[in-house]
Amino acid sequence: MYPEILNYLPEDCLLFNEEMKKHTTFKIGGPADVIAMPRDEEDVRILISYCNKKHIPLFILGMGSNLLVKDGGIRGIVMKLGDNLDEVEVIDDEIRAQAGVKLSTLSRIAAFHSLSGLEFAEGIPGSLGGAVVMNAGAYGGEIADVVVEVTAISLEGDIKKFKKEDIQWGYRHSVFQTNGYAVIAVRLKLIKGVREEIEHKMQELAKQRAEKQPLDMPSAGSTFRRPPGYFVGPMLEALGLKGYRIGGAMVSDKHAGFIVNTGNATAQDVLQLIDHIKQKAREGFGVELQTEIRVVGED
Repeated sequence: MYPEILNYLPEDCLLFNEEMKKHTTFKIGGPADVIAMPRDEEDVRILISYCNKKHIPLFILGMGSNLLVKDGGIRGIVMKLGDNLDEVEVIDDEIRAQAGVKLSTLSRIAAFHSLSGLEFAEGIPGSLGGAVVMNAGAYGGEIADVVVEVTAISLEGDIKKFKKEDIQWGYRHSVFQTNGYAVIAVRLKLIKGVREEIEHKMQELAKQRAEKQPLDMPSAGSTFRRPPGYFVGPMLEALGLKGYRIGGAMVSDKHAGFIVNTGNATAQDVLQLIDHIKQKAREGFGVELQTEIRVVGED
């Protein structure tokens, strides 16, 4: 399918009829028609333009975290940035990085250079590009706090720089969720600090994360957005949902705000479990839970 793509990217950058479960932290997902792994920003521009001109559906993938791919997979082309676009440059108190770099890796690079502001990102499994799109955050920090400029490519292949004030940051939201641009690079401004203190804070956050979150099982991170006035984990625990499972999908018995894959979960298992949890939260607390993970693909 889409044999013309071989005119734009070499064969070793392409995977055909590839199971998406190999490319998501949930380890769930049916086949994508094509997964394309661009080598550089010019490959990204060419691929986006090609898909736009040929009216081929295009899905942009980072590290595959915060994502549930349905069992029917994804039609069209999946552009995976998480393998190649990972260059990082540190200049004084700024970092310029490509979108594919892992966010936790970037936080460690910042710490090595005695730069503070990315400690919250230690342990977040997503890419920098995905973090910008979703305004990822944890432990009182979020990526919007440190981003000063984003370079992105339009569907027509035009490159544009977005200043901080243009990005329309919100809770787990940015303009890139709706404007059709693909994030390819980010400029961050951090604060000069003491390396040992920064690393100590990151170690403390890593310890908290390991104690509270089911890091030993595949998941897509926190399943639900935090509703006003509640914490999701304690609410679901109060409803007796810890350990509740449908098929291979289970409410984590370590942190009820996570759904985990016990080994053979399908996307349908997860979606049915999400519906069950929403119903129980509605009945027990009058709360309408909203999912935080992104659901894509076909049934």
